[in-house]
Amino acid sequence: MTQLLTQNSKLKKTSKELGKRVFNFGMTAWKTAHGDVVCPYAKDCIQTKTLDDGKVIQYKCYAQMGMYNFPNVKKAYLWRLEMSKTDEFIDTVIAEIRKKRVEYLRIHDSGDFYNRTYVNKWITIMNECPDVRFYAYTKSVPLFIRRLDELPKNFDLIFSDGSTHGHLVDKTIHRFSSVFNTLQDLVKAGYANASELDLFATKWFTKNNKIGLIYH
Repeated sequence: MTQLLTQNSKLKKTSKELGKRVFNFGMTAWKTAHGDVVCPYAKDCIQTKTLDDGKVIQYKCYAQMGMYNFPNVKKAYLWRLEMSKTDEFIDTVIAEIRKKRVEYLRIHDSGDFYNRTYVNKWITIMNECPDVRFYAYTKSVPLFIRRLDELPKNFDLIFSDGSTHGHLVDKTIHRFSSVFNTLQDLVKAGYANASELDLFATKWFTKNNKIGLIYH
């Protein structure tokens, strides 16, 4: 039976090493096979770029590679996307949170907040589960930028570089993440390293608003 909340390998490692019950909700990234857009504010992870030597690179987000392309994984992620649009979504997620005794829930290891109605469903879930800590990376800056002070205290929102509206993010005050080629580059730039243990990205484990990930 397909479940809404799971653990990828990184979250399993995080749970084991930190002694926390960390789960994830993931769904289809960028677009469905029918062209429905799931990541409406994505830019850098879907664009092509011409280098100085004339070579053309097609960027592709990590959630469209590797195991994410397995037929059973794609089917499960699409099912979760469709579930997120239903009236049953809120109650179903809350029931799984309680059944699995979730302590931390990452919203989206794949996919993003696609509209305000969907955002509000998650806010309802957060308010109903005050003892659970939720966190998410997002490029959907316009859906949050004017309501950051209204978000639940048990939610940590991290803006991701590469949004079509990245200019709205003030990196002197907002929490944000960037991707680096090497750990050395990440540390030199003064970022917190969340590449190995996922919770090291959250405000509960670091006071650094700059979150770094290593490209993989």
